[in-house]
Amino acid sequence: MLPYTAYLRVYQPLIAFSNREKAYWRAYAASSRRPRRSGAVAAEHSESLRRLVATPPIPVPERESGDAYVRRLDGEVYICPWQTRLRSWLGLRDFRAETPARLSPAFMPEPVAASAEERFEQWRERGEPTRTQILTSTWTVPMSWFAPFDPEERCLVLGGAEQPADAAEAAAEQGATRARHPAGGQGAAPRTLLYVARMPEARRRLERAIAVLREHVGESSALSAAERLEDWLLGVAHPRALLELDYGGLVHLVGDEELRRDQSVAEVAAALSGLETGQEELAAAMYQRVTQRWKEIQALQHAN
Repeated sequence: MLPYTAYLRVYQPLIAFSNREKAYWRAYAASSRRPRRSGAVAAEHSESLRRLVATPPIPVPERESGDAYVRRLDGEVYICPWQTRLRSWLGLRDFRAETPARLSPAFMPEPVAASAEERFEQWRERGEPTRTQILTSTWTVPMSWFAPFDPEERCLVLGGAEQPADAAEAAAEQGATRARHPAGGQGAAPRTLLYVARMPEARRRLERAIAVLREHVGESSALSAAERLEDWLLGVAHPRALLELDYGGLVHLVGDEELRRDQSVAEVAAALSGLETGQEELAAAMYQRVTQRWKEIQALQHAN
């Protein structure tokens, strides 16, 4: 079973990479053997499980992954490297920071975890990058993640045995902005709900959200989350990059009708507009609608 995780991914244009990396990623994108997005998350998850059930467990792979998510738009190729090694280091750091010291060895032997952290420190001391191009969130989508997108950038693919997986794959990779129900063919299409925005528009929308929150709400968790997201984008994204919000495994928590009705991006945009124009009742209603939806989904984490 896939973990119930959503993803925020930055896809860099090939121009953002060095000549050597550019040649590698261009060939990778054209390869028929690379993992397609429908199976990429499952492949990452399986590889992580193999490492963690090893004896002793391997919290961080020895080498960085050579795989990536690939997206095409207007004839241009965009790449989002998996960065499995870096993400594993950061995940281990967060785990050890958030887990009581007396409980941590039950999940990861102390010598193994300490050795991995030492290698990470050596990585940082060499001045290597420590920011990933992928953010993850389990059991929910943070409200700030909706702000950079427009409702028209929505891509909904409802899977089914009668739908060809390759057609659904193409719809998601191209960033289609409407629900797709391909007819005919063999194989099951993956259920997908995602948004894709060009970085200039994404940053402009996020800047507007921050300005509205700062003026009408003031210091708050919502403002802090939006500012952290802006800082992340400024640190990792090329000006011509793409930003993708992928509901990932969260689509398995709700049915097709709930996915059709999910308009979280539109509701967050309406709440911000309500604040900006003095329509406080509209802002409150839209905010309550979107937060209630995600509270109900997050509550499933503790369901039997």
